[in-house]
Amino acid sequence: MAACNDASTSTLPLADSELRDGLVTLRDCLRWAASEFQLAGLFHGHGTASCWDEAVALTLGAVHLPWDVDPAVLDARLLPMERLRIVVLVRERVTTRRPLPYLLGEAFFAGVAFTVDERVLVPRSPIAELIEDGFAAWFPDEPPARVLDLCTGSGCIGIATALYLPTCEVDLADISPEALAVAKANISRHGVGERVRTVASDLFAGLAGQRYDLIVCNPPYVDTRDLALMPAEFRHEPTLALAAGADGLDIVRRLLREARGYLADDGVLIVEVGNSDRHLEAAFPEVPFLWLEFERGGQGVFALSAAELDAHAASFA
Repeated sequence: MAACNDASTSTLPLADSELRDGLVTLRDCLRWAASEFQLAGLFHGHGTASCWDEAVALTLGAVHLPWDVDPAVLDARLLPMERLRIVVLVRERVTTRRPLPYLLGEAFFAGVAFTVDERVLVPRSPIAELIEDGFAAWFPDEPPARVLDLCTGSGCIGIATALYLPTCEVDLADISPEALAVAKANISRHGVGERVRTVASDLFAGLAGQRYDLIVCNPPYVDTRDLALMPAEFRHEPTLALAAGADGLDIVRRLLREARGYLADDGVLIVEVGNSDRHLEAAFPEVPFLWLEFERGGQGVFALSAAELDAHAASFA
C-alpha cells in the first residue's frame, strides 16, 4: 500500500509517533487495533465478523504472517517500520472506512489468497463451501469438465474451482474491463492460465456457442432500498457489481431467461442472490428453487438443473 510504504516518522502526528514507540509486540498492536475498531464502530462484512477478527487480520497481514501462525509470535518484538505500518493501516481503516482487503491488497476465499482492489468486490460468497467440497452434491462421480464463473469480478470463484478441481476448464466472464484485469492478475498469480481464461461479456452475450456443465454466478443483486442503506464500507466497492434495480433482480431475470442455452443437458446453474431471495420467490412462486444451506453461514444461494430450467422456461420468458 502506498500509504504504508511512503509513511515516515516525520510525517506522523506526534501522538501517532509516540503510539508507534509504545506498541512493542504484535500482541500490543492487536489489542490496540481491536480497541480502535470498537471505538470507531466499524462495519464488519468483508471477510471478518468482529473487531477482534479484523484486528487479527490487519496486524498479521501488515507483517505478512499467515492467519494460523504460532501464537508464540504474538510476543515477538516488532521492528519500528512494522509498528508504523500497523498504525497507519489502523488509522486509514478507521478514517476512510475502506474495507481491510483493499488496504492490504489481498483477500482470502476458499482458503486461497486473491489480489483485490476497488475495481472488484471483496470476495465473501458462501459459495466457497461448495467449491471446497468440489460441488460433490451435483457431481459425485466425476467433476464438471467445463465451468463458467459468470460476473466473475476478481475471478475468485472460478480460479478457486480450478484449484480444487484440477481437471476442469473454467471461463471467467464479466462486463467490466477493470474487473477482468484483476481476474487476469489472479490467473497469473495462481498459475492456472492453461485451464482458465477471461471473457469480456455482458452476461452471455460474449459466449456464443459455449456449453458448460456448471454455471456459477454471483451477480449484482442489491435492491435500491438496501443499496441506499448500506454501511460506508460498501461505498468503496464498484456500484456496477452491487446494484440491480428496485427488487435486486434485474440481472437475475436475464440470467434465468438465458442460462439454459449455455448449459449442458445434465448441467447445473448455481446463483447467489443474497437477501433478494424473498423477491425471487415472490417473482417466480412456481419455480422449485433449491436453497442451499452453509455450515459457515450465508443465505440466498439457489441451484437449478437444466431440466428444471426447461420445465419452467415459460416463467422466465
